[in-house]
Amino acid sequence: MRQPAVAHASREAVDLGTGLATESLPPKLPRAARADLADRAARFLLVGLFTFLAVNIGRDFLQTARLTGLLLLASEALVVVFTAFRRAPMIVDRSLRARLLTGLSIAGPMLVRPTLLPAFAPDAITASVSACGLSIVIGGKLSLGRSFGLIPANRGIVCSGLYRFVRHPIYIGYVVTHLAFVAANPSVWNLALLAVADVALMARAICEEATLARDPEYQAYQTRVRWRVVPGVF
Repeated sequence: MRQPAVAHASREAVDLGTGLATESLPPKLPRAARADLADRAARFLLVGLFTFLAVNIGRDFLQTARLTGLLLLASEALVVVFTAFRRAPMIVDRSLRARLLTGLSIAGPMLVRPTLLPAFAPDAITASVSACGLSIVIGGKLSLGRSFGLIPANRGIVCSGLYRFVRHPIYIGYVVTHLAFVAANPSVWNLALLAVADVALMARAICEEATLARDPEYQAYQTRVRWRVVPGVF
């Protein structure tokens, strides 16, 4: 009579232990929930980096009244604003390569530091060059509208506006504003950051097109607009 009782108690212990083990494991989030959490974290990080840049540029402007840094800040502010209102993607590349290239191309400009070293050109010239780059960035982002995004994704194919001339016009504007900022604030730190960021930007363009080219509409667009960033070069 005692043996069944022991066996019954053992089964209860096993069942109890199994229940505790099951309850101790956190439930796995659905893929959509994980993607949403990652997206929120990325936005939070982006705002933090932009705040860091704004503080540095604002302090420099109060001390020197140089406009070149403010124009870079305006360019990066557009990234934050358009990211907040972007359209939900149809296809997203969440690979490690895509995330790394996106992170490098965004973080570099946000981490630059104004310097009091002699500039390569007067502020009037570097500010004018930066304004040209910013104009291209604004024109490209207005062309994209809510199709703008950071990580490679298909948020709708855009072929109008500046996209009639090259497939990534915004990237031209970024590079121009970066060159102007380095000319106004020459330092190894700024040059290294923006060089890495712009190389990552070009690689990101290729990565984006691998995602977009799954859409026949984008394939047709590629045949009409041959160059990615600089006509005759890339």
